[in-house]
Amino acid sequence: MKTMRYIFPIAAAVMVTSSCTDEIPTVNLGIDDVYYVYRMQKLPLESALTGAEYRWTVDGQPVSDERSYIFLAGTEGVYDLTFDIIDDDTPYHFEFTVNVVHEEVEYSPYISRVYEYCPAPGQFINKMPQYDAGDTYADILRKAEESISGTNDVMISLGGFGGYVTFGFDHTVVNVYGEYDFRIWGNSFYELTDPIRRGGSAEPGIVAVSYDANCNGLPDDPFYELAGSEYYKPSTVHGYSITYMCPDPDREPDAGDDGFITDSRYISWHDSDGGNGYIGKNQFHDQSYWPEWISAASMDFSGTRLADNGIDTSGTGRYYILYCYDWGYVDNHPNDYPELCSFDIGWAVDDTGMPVFLPGVDFVRVYTGLNQQCGWLGETSTELSRAQDLHIDPLF
Repeated sequence: MKTMRYIFPIAAAVMVTSSCTDEIPTVNLGIDDVYYVYRMQKLPLESALTGAEYRWTVDGQPVSDERSYIFLAGTEGVYDLTFDIIDDDTPYHFEFTVNVVHEEVEYSPYISRVYEYCPAPGQFINKMPQYDAGDTYADILRKAEESISGTNDVMISLGGFGGYVTFGFDHTVVNVYGEYDFRIWGNSFYELTDPIRRGGSAEPGIVAVSYDANCNGLPDDPFYELAGSEYYKPSTVHGYSITYMCPDPDREPDAGDDGFITDSRYISWHDSDGGNGYIGKNQFHDQSYWPEWISAASMDFSGTRLADNGIDTSGTGRYYILYCYDWGYVDNHPNDYPELCSFDIGWAVDDTGMPVFLPGVDFVRVYTGLNQQCGWLGETSTELSRAQDLHIDPLF
């Protein structure tokens, strides 16, 4: 008698989340003949039988040689799977079917949850989102989520180099070969004085992505950088780290000579390259640049550092142009250019720069990719306001 497994209760129409929860049972007594699963949701499979080697196929194509396999499909339909144990003593072959159906409750194409908001110091910190006296990290995390989830479209700032936010959707964003998979909105704009090179206010943020392979719904699996146009250039520094020191509230400010900087040595930093410097405070933003909900004496960040992109074209510190990189970064080109603000999961690479195949992503992390101070403009800090899965029709 054939068996059939529904991984969602049809009658109750309970929607499965984007992670593998207890509502999606891992096969631990064998593999059923038939499964039903929503599109863009995972189906974890594992055989209780063991052997020397394993092979999984989907519609005749090999997909894994591990004992366990997570099935994921973005398109509705019937998928024919096989599982083989390749062993001289105990060979095993099993064929089964997965029916991928449309979700009962329509997915949102936009951010549904913010898992982490960890900005570095910067002139918009404690303002985007707004810190109120007594706010804890949980309060700020909630405010960040309220700002950029759904259609809210309210800007948050990541501060100086390394500051980051981690968010996800109500489903797995599927990696579709040869297509952009998701888009992120920033606040970059072009200026008009240099018609040859595109630039203006470009504060590039690097994107890293993670697939919830352990199916616990948390961003604790490896993250992989999406290699943008600068990734392989000699001017890009990989494995860079920086430490910011909490400013002493009792020290005398050291005003700059340009009349705009009220404290040129406000927040000190040192980095893994042996460099050191300061994030200055300017007259336009007089609140604390240190995240008020953090009491630690220092903050550490690491990642890939992009080459400085800010040029003082006036020669007097009055007019800076922050030039755009070609592609692959957040807050790098204006939102009016969607192809330059979109990302392909196929760009993912490991720590050595080798391509990594991910069937989809559950967590997206964006962090400020430059350690740069541009006079009265202040530190270069990535901002973002929204993200969208490009495989789901937008709401607006």
